Amino acid sequence: MDATLEETLVSYEELADLEQEFDDVETEIIRQQYALTKPLYAKRAELVSKIPNFWRLVLEQAPMDIDEYIQPSDSAVLMSSLKSLSVRRLELDADEKKGDPRSVAIRFEFDENEHFEDAVLEKTFWWRYSKDGFAGLVSEPVEIRWKKGKDLTDGLLGLVKAVYDEQAAKPKQAAKDKKSNKVELTAKQKALKEKMENTGMGGVSFFAWFGYIGEYVTAEESKAALAEEREERRKRKAGEEVAKKKDEDEEMEDDEDDEDDDDDDLEIFPTGDQLAMAFADDLWPAALKYFIQAQEEDLSEIDQDMDDWEDDEDDEDDEEEGAGRPQKKRA
Repeated sequence: MDATLEETLVSYEELADLEQEFDDVETEIIRQQYALTKPLYAKRAELVSKIPNFWRLVLEQAPMDIDEYIQPSDSAVLMSSLKSLSVRRLELDADEKKGDPRSVAIRFEFDENEHFEDAVLEKTFWWRYSKDGFAGLVSEPVEIRWKKGKDLTDGLLGLVKAVYDEQAAKPKQAAKDKKSNKVELTAKQKALKEKMENTGMGGVSFFAWFGYIGEYVTAEESKAALAEEREERRKRKAGEEVAKKKDEDEEMEDDEDDEDDDDDDLEIFPTGDQLAMAFADDLWPAALKYFIQAQEEDLSEIDQDMDDWEDDEDDEDDEEEGAGRPQKKRA
């Protein structure tokens, strides 16, 4: 029984390693695609800059993965003041060979509007790893300089930025200290949690997305976790023994899980990473398609209006003919 279990566990590890190899190939495809299409995106940017309201029309046709997060109040701002939208793979721009192509920066440029002072809002997402097995996009809150009484997030974005800055300024608590000391919420965290409970997060503004954080994983922690994971894969592939995690490490992971649960409770836009991927992998590369859809929809509406107008004209002509025709006399 024990031997069979051991074989099964090894089999799962081999499957996991193979799945990771598939991910590595997909990541490499993104890297090469970015290099090949970069001049094409530059050419597209030059062309669409001559088309009035291009990005507003594109966003108007956004897929459901994006559109579902845009409230009517958000749409009013975006449709009246959005000038430009762009996505770049920031780590590849810094190092095309070693940078992770899944890290993205999404940039919005705005005309002057009644809600905020910023001409540019840019949200950056880094692809990070942690020793507990997490791999995904993380970010930092972006401050928006709201005009008085015009904050579409009703203070949520400002609160999450204050909480993040507070946490970033504190040294990380050692694992052995975590076991003995229960981490209490700070005054700012309590204020954010209370605000979230009183607000209800069902119809939160799109602009709350700029407050998405995800996992708290630094670049250094991610680099160490990735190196450890790759070394374990190398050993398994070479048939070498891989040391099992110690109980202390497992306890540390449990403590980190508890802390992560607290962080999740304070996440004002839990699906922020999914929205980022929808922008980077769908709306941005398919912008021309969505623009053409917008044009076709406008033409369809014009055709429908013309048909309705012609129907009204026909009805009026019929009424005039009926009024001018002498009525038949009854026998």
